[in-house]
Amino acid sequence: MATTFDFAGQTAIVTGGASGIGAAIARLLLDGGAVVIVADRDPGGAPAAAIGRRVDVASFDEVERLVDWTVARTGRIDAMFNNAAVNAFTDVTRSTVEEFDRLMAVNGRGVYNGIKAVLPHMVKAGRGAIVNTGSTAAIMGTPDRAAYSASKGAVSALSRQVAVQYAAQGVRCNCVHPGSTDSPMVADVIASSADPEATRRRMATRQPIGRMAQPEEIASAAVFLASDRASFITGIDLVVDGGWTAA
Repeated sequence: MATTFDFAGQTAIVTGGASGIGAAIARLLLDGGAVVIVADRDPGGAPAAAIGRRVDVASFDEVERLVDWTVARTGRIDAMFNNAAVNAFTDVTRSTVEEFDRLMAVNGRGVYNGIKAVLPHMVKAGRGAIVNTGSTAAIMGTPDRAAYSASKGAVSALSRQVAVQYAAQGVRCNCVHPGSTDSPMVADVIASSADPEATRRRMATRQPIGRMAQPEEIASAAVFLASDRASFITGIDLVVDGGWTAA
């Protein structure tokens, strides 16, 4: 997918950037001329032109070291994409406390860690864009997604708070909410279901457009929010779901 976004001379970090939506974000940024740091627990799948770093986003120390290393190497950080996430498909009664804590640690605290680590640098520079990957599960009731919904709801709320608090310092913060997307995470869900083909059809047809999104379609929305074209946009929940939540 061609891009018209201009990130020449800019530096961006993408967590969970070695596959799926994160890798698509990294490719669009690279096409726009950015220096891209891909942070992932397994960065081997990062786009070839990106700089891969092994990071556990649930650890603030690891994320802070990554951000400090990035600024020391490139002299700046213009965009932070907090995209890394894990999933689980259980309701409240069948889920475990350990499972809930794991999803909150990666999906919730991982976003908090990314924001906390980059904010001092962005505030000092007087500019910066933070884009967090949420989910439609954050804004609608979804069966068997208790811990995941809670973690993504936290991401949405935190994004708005940061947007309001730091707007005057030139830092924008937004959240993009993907619908069903043809990504490795969703592929694992489909493969583990009792009837993979029926599950794939259901995930596609519940969206009025009639198919799942491609990672590049979600990435285009996320990269737009980080670009100068979105310079007056902060604190929004941008839903990219083929009409699912509107139906």
